[in-house]
Amino acid sequence: MAERGYSFSLTTFSPSGKLVQIEYALAAVAAGAPSVGIKASNGVVLATEKKQKSILYDEQSVHKVEPITKHIGMVYSGMGPDYRYNNDLELEDAIHTAILTLKESFEGQMTEENIEVGICNEAGFRRLTPAEVKDYLAAIA
Repeated sequence: MAERGYSFSLTTFSPSGKLVQIEYALAAVAAGAPSVGIKASNGVVLATEKKQKSILYDEQSVHKVEPITKHIGMVYSGMGPDYRYNNDLELEDAIHTAILTLKESFEGQMTEENIEVGICNEAGFRRLTPAEVKDYLAAIA
């Protein structure tokens, strides 16, 4: 595991000539599965491939299409911990959490021009305007 010390940057080569961050990213993509969401006139369909990652867990115990509420569901492509749901989390706090989560793995400066945030509340779904995103970014700086 001598490569581990070289995994902090996309442009730092390990002694063996590898870009370790790129290899990690490729492994993560390979571990994921394609997901699709289709909006129909009378509903929505969510579908994903269920890849068995390990023989150590029961295939029937892992679900990649999850209900959030009676009328809201979601699909995720990565590992189970990649998605978050907390019934007690307020929308404002969830927006901050989402932006901070993006920031953890974001390359370069995060601005209102290079991220997009969608929210859904009682009024329905909408994308935050660039000005709103800029305000949220300023609040977490």
